[in-house]
Amino acid sequence: MPGSLDLAENTAHLDLKPERESMLDQQSTEKNAQASKSDLIIEVHSTYEVSRGTEVYRLYKRRYAGLVALIFLNIVSGMPAPWFGPIANNVVVDFDISLDKVTWLGNIILLIFLPIAPSIPYISAKYGLRRCFELGAITLIVSGWVRFAGTALSLSGGRAYALLFISQILAGFSQAVYQVLGPRYSEMWFGLKGRTTATMAIAISGPVGSGLGQLLSPIVGDSRQSILVLAIISSAVTPLVFLIGNAPTLPPTYAGSKSSPPFISLFLAMIGKQVPPEAYMTIRERIDFAIMIIIFGSLVAGANAFGVLTGQIFEPVGYSSDISGFLGACLLLTGIVAAIVTAPLFDRVFTHRLALATKIVIPCVAGAWLSLIWAVKPNNLAGLFVVMTLIGVCSISLLPVALELAVEVTRNADGSSAILWLSGSLLGFIFTLVEGSLRADENANPPLNMRRALVFQGSFIMVASSLIFFVRGEQVRKRSDEMKLQEMREATNSQNPT
Repeated sequence: MPGSLDLAENTAHLDLKPERESMLDQQSTEKNAQASKSDLIIEVHSTYEVSRGTEVYRLYKRRYAGLVALIFLNIVSGMPAPWFGPIANNVVVDFDISLDKVTWLGNIILLIFLPIAPSIPYISAKYGLRRCFELGAITLIVSGWVRFAGTALSLSGGRAYALLFISQILAGFSQAVYQVLGPRYSEMWFGLKGRTTATMAIAISGPVGSGLGQLLSPIVGDSRQSILVLAIISSAVTPLVFLIGNAPTLPPTYAGSKSSPPFISLFLAMIGKQVPPEAYMTIRERIDFAIMIIIFGSLVAGANAFGVLTGQIFEPVGYSSDISGFLGACLLLTGIVAAIVTAPLFDRVFTHRLALATKIVIPCVAGAWLSLIWAVKPNNLAGLFVVMTLIGVCSISLLPVALELAVEVTRNADGSSAILWLSGSLLGFIFTLVEGSLRADENANPPLNMRRALVFQGSFIMVASSLIFFVRGEQVRKRSDEMKLQEMREATNSQNPT
């Protein structure tokens, strides 16, 4: 019978094969001497015999290096979609293209997400997380320089636009990789007291990139210089992908030890077809996830459409492209601060109250989107910053909560993430097209205003968000992890009575 390892903190974990059991006595006596030399942060090292052998779960220091790399890669991959929003009118003049074509430079990233997102879980399962992230880094750097090639003065407007368009397609692939696989990385590398925080850090880094894109694009020079800056930033960040590990030697939790079910199994479970036991979803869980898809998609779509149309929303009522960029950045950057504050609370204090949090916060953000109908008017800059702050604080802090809650009800980290982000891109694409068609004509007061578009967006989000009160959101995955931890503690205590 192997001796139990010292409990360093208060968490858990995984299966060691039976042939390793002979080594455990030696590990137990040497543990204290080796702890300072180890590259492990051990939240709990408990070992004990069960019917399948001895179980140990570990946390590795290098998970933080991968997390930092993912944050920066996700930030930069989030920049291209809204990059042209604040400078749309300048791009029209510099490249001799229409305003609708500029809008499509943001639309195509949303559109390309639709076929890409469902394929990412399959690629990840076949080739591993690391290969997916490397592929995303390659497409990111290539997109930056293809985009810059389109700024050549020798090119006609049509040829330049073709290169800009292709670059945005490549950027869309990169963005999809880092958004979809974030929750899976958290599940594979982080424990119960850090998983939500890690998901938060990865999830909000995309909006951080969008905010920085809106902030930087109008202030770094003319449109051609702006595109060069984006290419340089893309090149600088891509080497960080080599800091990301594929999978730890030992998993951090019971959930982290399991492979995500295939993407198709989640789809079949949602429509009530027969699936393996680990992919099964109750009717209540299917209803919850369907509601999450609608609400998450609506809120992300609102933010995406707003990023693409920022300049077209604010400039007709008298605000400059710089101010438009600041307003867009305010929405996203204030939300980041809120997410940084709230994510550790959800990990350690409100860990079983994720669904309740959504029922409190989502009506607030829906009301803020609706208020834009009256807030977008001349000489109301302070009011607009207040509304942007409210939207940012409420919506972005909910991103990791929604992603984690979706994994709880589906037990499929990359599949649920892919579907949620896909819904956001699909509705974002629809929002952008509809709102562009609702733009007033040049004879309106003020000309080309977007009031009807804001009415559509606010009303849609308000109606969709009302569904949140029907969500139960039972945290099945967390309960399973906690039960495994409790079993381990009881087994350890029974073997080592005091």
